[in-house]
Amino acid sequence: MPGRAPATLGGLLTLAWPIVVSRSSQVVVGISDAVMVAHLGEGALAATTAGALNAFALFILPMGIVFIVSSFSSQLLGKGDLAGARRYGYYGLAVAAATQVLGVLAIPVAAWAIGWLDYGPEVAGPMTGYLAMRLWSGGGAIGLEALGNYYGGLGNTRLPMRASVAAMATNVLLNWVLIDGHLGAPPMGVEGAALASVLSTSLAFLGLLGVFLADGRRTGPVLARLRGGEMLRMLRFGIPSGLNWFFEFLAYVFFVNVVVGGLGTTSLAALMAVLQLNSVSFMPAFGLASAGAILVGQSIGAGDRDGVPRIVRLTFAAAGSWQGLVGLAYLLVPGLLFAPFARDPASAEGLLAAGTRLLALSAAWQLFDAAVASLAESLRAAGDTAFTLWARVVVAWVLFVPGSWITVRVLDGGDVAAVSWLVLYLAALSLALLLRFRSGAWRRIELVEPSA
Repeated sequence: MPGRAPATLGGLLTLAWPIVVSRSSQVVVGISDAVMVAHLGEGALAATTAGALNAFALFILPMGIVFIVSSFSSQLLGKGDLAGARRYGYYGLAVAAATQVLGVLAIPVAAWAIGWLDYGPEVAGPMTGYLAMRLWSGGGAIGLEALGNYYGGLGNTRLPMRASVAAMATNVLLNWVLIDGHLGAPPMGVEGAALASVLSTSLAFLGLLGVFLADGRRTGPVLARLRGGEMLRMLRFGIPSGLNWFFEFLAYVFFVNVVVGGLGTTSLAALMAVLQLNSVSFMPAFGLASAGAILVGQSIGAGDRDGVPRIVRLTFAAAGSWQGLVGLAYLLVPGLLFAPFARDPASAEGLLAAGTRLLALSAAWQLFDAAVASLAESLRAAGDTAFTLWARVVVAWVLFVPGSWITVRVLDGGDVAAVSWLVLYLAALSLALLLRFRSGAWRRIELVEPSA
């Protein structure tokens, strides 16, 4: 029977490392798709990477919604209500089912939208085929997140990790089979990469769903006890969580395509490589923040709200220590870390110089990134999703987007100004979240119905 995890460094690390592995495996999937189609040419590479980005843009809202399942399951575990926690697993699956339907309906719309974008035929055609295939994976992708968050809230982070690792291994194998045509399969190119993602995601989801349903046999029928009011309650707190991720992602897309995209190929390539490195190095910090959120939810559910600040301090100390080491490495050996991205002799010197400079500058945002993750995840666990939504929207779209555009594009600030605005954005957001947490407003939020 699941029980509360200890609110200690050992308990935090025990919860965190499977989350780190799970999120890292998702990064490996994206990298393997790009690497395994790269030999087909620049058009295929661009179609696959941009297609994956566009698919993620369609999935990010429901993905953010089902993140709230962890908040409910952790608080209900703290209350000792495992049956109630399980119901929220089903509500997350309902969001996944709706995503599947909407994703399929969006296929012709996506094809129409690509026709309006300024892509060459060598990119637009393969990307259309990629999205037509990839959008079939929406239900499986969101279902994996929903059940992963349900089990994570119960403290079982290893089971979702196994599903993610299985999806990663299956995706790499199917890429090899389908992209170039091995083991008798026809070569499918870019569409093969999309089909590999659909099949690997669907198989991993079905496996985790099978475990979830088998677990339910021990608790008796649940479907008859599902409550419409609880589903609406999940959406009430989950939709702001989803919009939080959605609007921040839109700001990121605008920053990359409009602000940085006009600086030239070298600056764009250098900054994108720096952000790729940071996305990998950030995974342990995000895993620690997510584990801290589980401890926060369980503590609140058990009625120990006074123990939450200590958990948040512990989480930031761990995440900040890791990010501090990352920043130190970026300052001391930026050229060594960036060198794998500068292998083309024709552009290596300029790209390495720009990348080394930007990577060293990115050390300035590491502690702010750890603070944002720790505070935002903890507030989400407490149900304070509306404030985090508005904080991100205001800081991103009132400060970051116009400020970076004016500084970089109008005043010709260049790539250094672009990185400086990333630092300022994370610093301002971390301050807003810290002030919110210290205000204690989260203590008055009742995420779970008092009668639960």
